Amino acid sequence: MNHAVQLRSIQTLVPDVTLEQHTIRDMFAAQPGLSRLAQRLIATSFDGAGVETRHTVLAELDPAAEIDAPQFLERTTGELLEPGTAVRNDIYAREADRLFIEAAGRTLAADPDLSASDVTHVVTVSCTGFHAPGPDYAIVRALGLSAAVQRYHLGFMGCYAALPALRAAAQFCRADPDAVVLVASVELCTLHLRSSDDPDAIIASSLFADGAAAALVTARRLPTDAPGFVIDAFHTALIPDGEADMAWTVGDTGFEMVLSTRVPQLIGAHIDDALGALWQGDEGIAGGLGRHPIGELVRHWAIHPGGRSILDRVQERLGLDDGQLAPAREVLRTRGNMSSATVLFVLQRILEHESPQPGERVAAMAFGPGLTAESALMTIAGRDAVAGRDAASGRDAAAGRDAVAGRGDER
Repeated sequence: MNHAVQLRSIQTLVPDVTLEQHTIRDMFAAQPGLSRLAQRLIATSFDGAGVETRHTVLAELDPAAEIDAPQFLERTTGELLEPGTAVRNDIYAREADRLFIEAAGRTLAADPDLSASDVTHVVTVSCTGFHAPGPDYAIVRALGLSAAVQRYHLGFMGCYAALPALRAAAQFCRADPDAVVLVASVELCTLHLRSSDDPDAIIASSLFADGAAAALVTARRLPTDAPGFVIDAFHTALIPDGEADMAWTVGDTGFEMVLSTRVPQLIGAHIDDALGALWQGDEGIAGGLGRHPIGELVRHWAIHPGGRSILDRVQERLGLDDGQLAPAREVLRTRGNMSSATVLFVLQRILEHESPQPGERVAAMAFGPGLTAESALMTIAGRDAVAGRDAASGRDAAAGRDAVAGRGDER
């Protein structure tokens, strides 16, 4: 029998420097050369972002820090500087590896049944910097994992990338029931914030932050019911008329985000289609849609908080209640948008603050360049829930064998 694949031991962390939204707003609005229109847009974007605090690896943005040679902020004038991409990427290589290692180490320490010697695969995720050997290598060396561990890095995919990483991990576990996959995401978005009149850059500056998250994925039957999720299904959808509305490119003074004001509208208009295929393989949800709203069939929602307007549009379009969007809104309020790591923060918050019960369904969704919408269907883990998913996996495997046999008969 194929065992259910579980996502467990989610751990998150943020850098030590806290950015107060109103302080950062005033700093950006005071930059020289800004038009009056840009200053008004800064006030509107920062105040309406749904963010109160964010975190950064840039120590010089801490008012209490003593900086001899500033690279990002001239303290005496308050002027934001424009370091080149190489300078930003050097900081990324140093700080990202540190956070990758710490997040991965916390995840292994938090699991009651798994340790470094159990890990067979490492999948790392990031879109805010590049270096080789990369974070997958750093994790293996720092945490004493076997040199034979299979390593994969998903780079420059954007905010949705944690879900393809989890999907790859689940596929590894279905192919090898003894596999244990360590998935880790680190994004240092604040390295690329800059003063600009451009509305896309202003919106990005009002939202993006730094953060790290890691988790374990496995199909092993383990003795302890650790808090987590059974992974049921994934789906990818493209919103083709949004290709120009969200993008991520490399410029001479850092990476440049395109994030237009049309994104919430596009997501709201297409979210039903994007999620529709996710429900098709689940008889309980697909069969109940005609009689019940989706918010009753799927209790918990881990929506990537790309911004307050996106969450508002998703909630309105799907008819979800305030409690179902509370985990995403709270992560946005206290952490900002940490790109790919953010959806793992929301999943962790569901486990720790929503009192979920085994067997309850969970939908996760994240959006990124393309415009790409990645989604996942999960179940709150517990002994009964895992057993039920094991049985379902067995039925699916048997159906697949029967289908193959049937095609063979036809030939």
